[in-house]
Amino acid sequence: MTTSRSFPPSPGAELTKRRVKLTFARDAVTHPVIYELGHTYEVVTNIRRADITRDEGWVILEMEGTEEALDNAEKYCAEQGVRISAAEGDVLES
Repeated sequence: MTTSRSFPPSPGAELTKRRVKLTFARDAVTHPVIYELGHTYEVVTNIRRADITRDEGWVILEMEGTEEALDNAEKYCAEQGVRISAAEGDVLES
């Protein structure tokens, strides 16, 4: 498992936001993937939409952190068997 060692970000570190769609297969749907993004990779997460069943699911997720932390978080998702793709325009705004 790759971890990010850059949190808290050093003063002046630029934080970036990414909006992604995570798609979970049956074997990944019960794993605490989003929890690990915040806990291990120090990425702030915000679930915007989701549809999860016992067998599969997807989540539209906003992530905020340093570029390095976001890259490591996406790599972790892939290692867990979670498909990740861009999610621009796929969010309900209030």
